[in-house]
Formats: sequence, C-alpha cells, structure tokens
Amino acid sequence: MSRIPPPVHPLAGIIRAADTGRFPPADGGWSRVPPWRPGHGGEGIVCFTGHAVIAVDADISHQRITELGADGFGGAAHPRLLCGLTGPGGWIGTQDALLAGHGTGGTGGGEAALVPRPDLRSHPRAQYAASVRDEPRLYGYQDPGRSAIAILSTGLAGLTELSFELEPAHRGGGQATGLIRAALATLPAGELVVAAATPGNAASLRALLAAGFTPLGSVQLLGRG
Repeated sequence: MSRIPPPVHPLAGIIRAADTGRFPPADGGWSRVPPWRPGHGGEGIVCFTGHAVIAVDADISHQRITELGADGFGGAAHPRLLCGLTGPGGWIGTQDALLAGHGTGGTGGGEAALVPRPDLRSHPRAQYAASVRDEPRLYGYQDPGRSAIAILSTGLAGLTELSFELEPAHRGGGQATGLIRAALATLPAGELVVAAATPGNAASLRALLAAGFTPLGSVQLLGRG
C-alpha cells in the first residue's frame, strides 16, 4: 500500500512561496494559521517584511490577538503580545532569523561526506532539536573522534529544518560552511531546507549565507504551560 503524504501546512506554503520571491503583502497586517504540531507544540510567529503569520491554537481568539497589538510592523514580536499568548506558565523562544536553502543531491562541492551518527544523540544541539521538532536525523563525520553535528528534522511547518554545531577547536576557516554543505548533500537536489539562527550568532549566519542560504524573515517559537 502506498504511503499517503501528510497534508501541507499552510505556513509551509507561505514559506515555499517566499523562497521563490512571492512574499506576503507588506500591508502591516497579520495572518493566522494553526500550529504545525497539534498537541505537541508547534506554535510560533513568523515575520516577513511588513506581514506576520501567527500559528496558535484555536483557544486564543482573533480578538485577543488583535487586543495584544499584533501587526506586521513589529507588533507581532512585541513582548506584550508574546507574553499574552504564552501566559505565565509558558516559554518564549528567541527571535531567530529564518533562512532557506536547498538540498544538493549528493553534490557536496568536495566537502567530506557525512554519515549517520546516532551516538551523538546526547549532544545538547541534538537534544534541543528533539524537543521542538520531529524525526531528527543526526549526521556527523566518519571519524568517531569528531563531534561536529548536523541535524535534519521535520521542523517548522513540517518542512525539513537544519541545525548544526561545530566543535570549538574546528571553528573558523569556513569549516562550518563545509559542514552545512555536506548536510545539504544528504538531501534530494532542490528540496527546501529551512534554518533558524539568532541574529547575534553572526558566525552561524555567515556560514549559512556562504553555503547558499537566503534570509526570508524571522521565526519565534512559543510554548504554553
């Protein structure tokens, strides 16, 4: 029996369109979509230029979001809105830059190939990925002494999401870019891949840009107690 693919989340469609240059209208407004992990989190806010997309459960009314000051010109990232959505027992993730790249189908550009590394599941980056995404797949270099990690998960809006970390001793000289390119080589050519990086992490942002990722907007995950 053939596998029926899961339905495409509406936010995934918006992100795919933005990746091709078709962004939401810069009208200062906001749109609403359901969480992408019903019952398991998946709430958050994605901001594009002049428009925000808010993914929250139906128990928060449209009127309440409006009263909290949501808009597409910064209101969707205001602490008043974020705290009002999560409540006192929730948590607010960092506001990250949202970037998009694409699988290269095995053409790693001369980078060392990655192999599955389930032994890295205790890595803090792997543990975090497992807490906010689904089906994390851990990759690293063949050398068992290396702990560089690239994680490909079912993440934001059900899209493939990349996270990575290089050992401190190997940082610099473009090695993080090589790790990212090698991770993209494990995916089919052209497959959309998203990545999130805090703006203060300039090294990761530079590595993602050098590996061919392009900025789309920002993303901030939310959790309620």
